[in-house]
Amino acid sequence: MEPKVVVPISVVIPCYRCVKTIGRAIRSIVQQTVKPYEVILVDDASGDGTLEALNSIALQYSTWVKVTAFNNNQGVSCARNAGWDLASQPYIAFLDADDAWHPRKLEIQYGYMLAHPDVTLSGHLVRVLDQPDSRPIWEIGSWEDFRLSKLRMLLTNRLFPSTVMLKRDVPNRFQSGKRHTEDHLLWLELLCAGHRLVKLNLELESAYKPLYGVGGLSSQLWLMEKGELDTYKSIYAKGHINFVQWASLSLYSLAKYARRLLMYTLYLRWKK
Repeated sequence: MEPKVVVPISVVIPCYRCVKTIGRAIRSIVQQTVKPYEVILVDDASGDGTLEALNSIALQYSTWVKVTAFNNNQGVSCARNAGWDLASQPYIAFLDADDAWHPRKLEIQYGYMLAHPDVTLSGHLVRVLDQPDSRPIWEIGSWEDFRLSKLRMLLTNRLFPSTVMLKRDVPNRFQSGKRHTEDHLLWLELLCAGHRLVKLNLELESAYKPLYGVGGLSSQLWLMEKGELDTYKSIYAKGHINFVQWASLSLYSLAKYARRLLMYTLYLRWKK
């Protein structure tokens, strides 16, 4: 078998109590048609055996997989930033420890970024799989790309972290201490700074739980809602939107939350 082409990508995986899923995520990287230069695992003070599992993976894959760990839990924003700071390659690809990639994910997305140097960040679609042992393998057909506008991204977060590849040298980072919608805030800050963000209209990632909404607890929905409201407040405070836009977006967000809460209530009744 010919050795895989190594591409200049650092994969960053924030890890928190992911003993049961990290192996699946790593396998999806190993099975890529091209090989990233390095994989950086960041343990966010899991305290449940996760760090031991990560060190075991690092031993298995020698210097290709690197592990760093926090002494205290700091949240996913800090974990991603820590991996980002350790990354040595010009491109960063994020993967959550409970997700997995299609085997052609890096091949296609890196190829796109290389062919479009004006693009700072790209993302793609996600397929939700019901079975935790299901492999993210399906045919890749024709696809298109479309530019993400500030307005569309303000109305809803159109990118999930595990789909994102970006240039390492952008000055923005995830907001430290922000534990909900931290990704949405970063994408918006990049757009407001004039960076070009695109989305590829094809599924290159598999998730194994509902992305957002009915399947979540009502308390989690409220935390997500507070995070979105805080994101709009931050964008307003930095002068990227005016007061009327901020107020309108906040009301729109609360309306979406009320709808999700209604769906969750109906879902609970249906399950009985």
